[in-house]
Amino acid sequence: MEVFEKGMEIVEGLLSCTSCSSMYPIILSIPILVEDLSSFFSIRTKLGGYFLLNVKNQKIKSLIKKSLQSIKKVGEDTTDLEKNWTEIYKKSRYSVFEGKIKNIVRKLPKCSFVIEHGCSIGTMSDIMAKHHGMVFGIDTSFFALLEAKKHEVENMDFFLADSLSRPFGSMKFDLVVSLNILELVEPLKFLKIIGTQSGRFLLLSDPYDYDGRKNSVKTRLDEKTLRTSIRQMGFKLILGTVKPSFISWKLNVNSRLELSYKVDLVLATVLSKQEQIEQK
Repeated sequence: MEVFEKGMEIVEGLLSCTSCSSMYPIILSIPILVEDLSSFFSIRTKLGGYFLLNVKNQKIKSLIKKSLQSIKKVGEDTTDLEKNWTEIYKKSRYSVFEGKIKNIVRKLPKCSFVIEHGCSIGTMSDIMAKHHGMVFGIDTSFFALLEAKKHEVENMDFFLADSLSRPFGSMKFDLVVSLNILELVEPLKFLKIIGTQSGRFLLLSDPYDYDGRKNSVKTRLDEKTLRTSIRQMGFKLILGTVKPSFISWKLNVNSRLELSYKVDLVLATVLSKQEQIEQK
């Protein structure tokens, strides 16, 4: 690793893979763990420009320029959309849904390592960090992660990464959290990843808002198939989540628009070897 600027933590630097020599920049204290930066920037060219304006180190600037120049096909830019959703989430804290998550997190035995997929501005990660050990949050929105970093909690850190790329490799976590993102990633592929990633608990939720997403997933899960898939992975549902729930989650888009969802929450724990035998 090369460190170019450091304060309380690394502000700018470069991480390198010892096996493939790939380079991963750290920008404004956020590690960018993206395997193909050109593909990432193909729908975020404005973000690439933002990086060029705000990064000081020439080596990182060169990496960004090279990635931007290597884009094969430019898609619809999502930079402003990600900025807008960051502001929406900031205005939409303290919901019934958040209270429900707090209650569940408090009831769980202390988990040493926690990962939250789709952590956004870090609201839920912050809740978990108050009751558990080290919490890692990952998301593909750089501006949401900048907001998440403002929590400045010692046992919490954030990374820009695609959950489907397994940025933490084969590392196991006591608690794996994924809240309201199953309509954004391919559910079955994602469930397979987090199923092997979890050593103890899974905490998931979703409003199943497939029709409301422009670029929705190919395989859609509902309440029943989600629970069936989780059981097939060797988990059992606990704390009253066997049946579908309808928890209120409201997002304040602006002064005249409010989105109101009914979210389904699932909490599962890994079956013991004896329980797996009995289930078969």
